Amino acid sequence: MALEMIKSDRTIKALKFGAGRLSDGGGLYLLPFVNGGSHGWRFDYTYQGKRKTLSLGVYPQVGLAQARQKATVARSMLAAGQDPSDDRRQQRAVIVERHEAGRRQEAGEAPLGSFEEVARRWFHVRQDQWMQSYSSKVIARLQNDVFPFIGSQLLSDITPKMLLDMLRRVEARGVRETTHRVLETCSNVFRFAIAEGHDLTDPGRDLKGALKKPQCNHFAAITKPQELARLLGAIEAYQGTYVVRAALKLSPMLLVRPGELRKAQWCEFDLDNGLWYVPSARLKRTKLEKEVGEPHFVPLPRQAVQVLEELFLLTGHLALVFPGERHRDRPMSENTVNAALRAMGYAKDEMTAHGFRATARTLIVEALGFDEAVAEMQLAHAVKDANGTAYNRAEFLAKRQEMMQAWSDYLEDLRLGRSKIKHSVLPEFKPVTLRLRNTHAARALPL
Repeated sequence: MALEMIKSDRTIKALKFGAGRLSDGGGLYLLPFVNGGSHGWRFDYTYQGKRKTLSLGVYPQVGLAQARQKATVARSMLAAGQDPSDDRRQQRAVIVERHEAGRRQEAGEAPLGSFEEVARRWFHVRQDQWMQSYSSKVIARLQNDVFPFIGSQLLSDITPKMLLDMLRRVEARGVRETTHRVLETCSNVFRFAIAEGHDLTDPGRDLKGALKKPQCNHFAAITKPQELARLLGAIEAYQGTYVVRAALKLSPMLLVRPGELRKAQWCEFDLDNGLWYVPSARLKRTKLEKEVGEPHFVPLPRQAVQVLEELFLLTGHLALVFPGERHRDRPMSENTVNAALRAMGYAKDEMTAHGFRATARTLIVEALGFDEAVAEMQLAHAVKDANGTAYNRAEFLAKRQEMMQAWSDYLEDLRLGRSKIKHSVLPEFKPVTLRLRNTHAARALPL
């Protein structure tokens, strides 16, 4: 094939506006005046049966000799079975990547492909599915405990040992549960990257056994009838404000969470029929369930209705059932009921506001004999029994109403000392070895 058909740069400089393309042979040619006063170099070729064109720059920035050199390189790649356009794209990708890396560095952002960069993208995808209170904790853990140590590392460079060293820094603060949550978050980031197509494995997959197990801390609760009777008496004698006293009285009766109770609004109650519907947004649910879920039905026993009727005379003109002492448009503080319990002499490790749920859950099943599934439903827990959600709706609500009234009656009887329910009590433990001691003592007696 004929090559170097353009005689010299003079030929190019002599081109007039409107001139046709100038061929140099072998697929290389010049398109006059494609960019105003500049001419464009092009290289036509065929790869795997497809006709393609490669741009080689503009004249005079790319001269005749340089254009021929670029065309020669492209022909060599074709001879080796490579597509020159692929090479060009790779070169451009490298340039773009370098430019982006420089921009991110100047802006103080994490490098592309680093743990922090991927983690922030994962968080951006997931945060809309979470409540703000939860998502703020997730990003705070990442920013405080993870990014300072492995944030700038490429995901492919992070080893299990590096991850474990970072986790043990968290564990050294004595926050075991947080340590396991950080591990779970890191694993989620790696799985997110794997789903995106990164050739990785999760280095945190086998690290749980290398960490100390978190301690399981339950809310303190009274579950012995005699102690509960004393607590109910103390609540009845409480000398604080009537609003707080009403919250104390209702806490053991209604089985709701403290936040669900203190944020209650009068528009949610039907006292004539003993009904309370707690809005889904106030329940312990996922963000989507909070937005579209059904409200939680709380049957009101007559004792609760009596307390609420009296309270309505005091706060019924307000939106909130339990307004704060200073700000009537805000609910009482989340610490109010617990503070009242402390004032009555109950320490944090003896009883808490949330512990009333455990009290009810234990005694409703053990002392009153109600079905565990009914109690769990009233606690707004997911029913473990596969048939729990298949109950006839009317029958299930009727059982809950029956249970709530029976529970309040039981509390009233306990407080007044007239409960007829017999509670199983284990006898005092007497080791059988005491018999040997008595036998030895008998042998030591004189005949």
